Amino acid sequence: MNTRKVLFVLCSLMLVFMMACSNGGNDGSSTTGDGGAVNDSDASNASNNGGNAAPDDNSSEQTEEESVNPNATPEMDFDMGGRTLKLVSWYDESIQENSPDGIQMKANLDALMEKHNFKVEYVVVDYGEYKDKVTASLMAGEPIGDIIRLARPWMIPTLVKQDLFWPLDDYVTNDNAFVLQYTSELSQFDGEGYGFRIGVAGASQGVFYNRTLMNQLGIKSLQEYVDADNWNWDTFVQVAKEANQDTNNDGKLDTWGLASDSILIQALAANEASMFAEGQQTLEDPKTLEALNFISRLATEAVARPTEGGDWTEPKQFFIQGNTLMFAGADYEMDSFNTDMADYDIGFLPFPKGPSATGYHSFNTIPNYYTIPKAVENPEQIVYLWEKIYDIESVYDYPRQADLEKWFQNEADVQNARTAGESIRVIEGIDAYPSMPYYEFVGELREGVSVSTVIEKYKEPFQAAANELWQ
Repeated sequence: MNTRKVLFVLCSLMLVFMMACSNGGNDGSSTTGDGGAVNDSDASNASNNGGNAAPDDNSSEQTEEESVNPNATPEMDFDMGGRTLKLVSWYDESIQENSPDGIQMKANLDALMEKHNFKVEYVVVDYGEYKDKVTASLMAGEPIGDIIRLARPWMIPTLVKQDLFWPLDDYVTNDNAFVLQYTSELSQFDGEGYGFRIGVAGASQGVFYNRTLMNQLGIKSLQEYVDADNWNWDTFVQVAKEANQDTNNDGKLDTWGLASDSILIQALAANEASMFAEGQQTLEDPKTLEALNFISRLATEAVARPTEGGDWTEPKQFFIQGNTLMFAGADYEMDSFNTDMADYDIGFLPFPKGPSATGYHSFNTIPNYYTIPKAVENPEQIVYLWEKIYDIESVYDYPRQADLEKWFQNEADVQNARTAGESIRVIEGIDAYPSMPYYEFVGELREGVSVSTVIEKYKEPFQAAANELWQ
């Protein structure tokens, strides 16, 4: 891997130099991706836009027509009359030029501004004030931006029901420029998609594991389970129990297999389950029941390391101590592990498959994307411009390559992160329905209260929380 990475870096630097010369030598600090997280699953997007690999320049048989993306919008000719398009977000989304992809995107933007006679202004609104300011502007009929980044629960169903956004399905078709899932699924309401997204779908969620500790304890390589397509909830529990050991024979466990059993969201995604669907609680759905029983099993069989009364950061702190084998987290957390656990060999796996799953899955609890308010004219032109900005031939072999190969030194870990990120499922929870008693619900599961009892107690409060938005 090291040789390949060196060659990749040298080639990238050479391309950056050549493109920078042709663009007046502009430089920047970071490549704009499509992250800017409301939650952790977006936090890694800002450093690498990814995209499809560039065509093979050595192929003499490839014609120009063959290389054209059939999903790309045909060239349009229009004049925006000097209009300034405002893109509003809770972070700076201006395109930077510190990578070959970033340079291509900025060059595209410059050419489009000249051709179509418009400018772009990037507006940053503090996250703590963001939702209220945007909502107030929309309700007043004076949106604060032409393109506004919004999280799904902030707009669906309440604001969409009031016909405040353009449906965008007809314009978002180019799979090289857009993450189509965000239009076709994640921003859908009543059969139409109201959002579009550039960059990547999100971070890869999975399981970090301490290979150094694994070898010290004599545990079978966890990668072998993935290689044999046998990484599931049963083998996950088996491995965790094997690592629960008293290594100094003092009658107390001093190594543990799992940092926390508070992993319901991961389990729901891994089993293709949910707690809500179209405003209805789904706690008694068979797939959801399997996920709830899994969490209950972790509790009743004392699989995970007991809490010591810490806050939400406690599981990660346990893992950093070096005496806990597995920690459920997002791929970008490897950046801190490379510093905090420099003396350990840390690996990454997809979260194990649930019994009803067809593959590995990551999750997103609050998907966010660009929207265009109904008060804004010519949405088809705006989407077209953003398509053409980001429709590039990436120098990377796959999305987020620069990040993944920076964080992970092991080829298997890189591939696992890629696999985990190929399917991202939305799990609606407290981010979507703030009044739902989510933590009380999970707390009772983790205390060993029977699943049937917990469901009976919480299904009505869950539905009431959903009704606040949907009815």
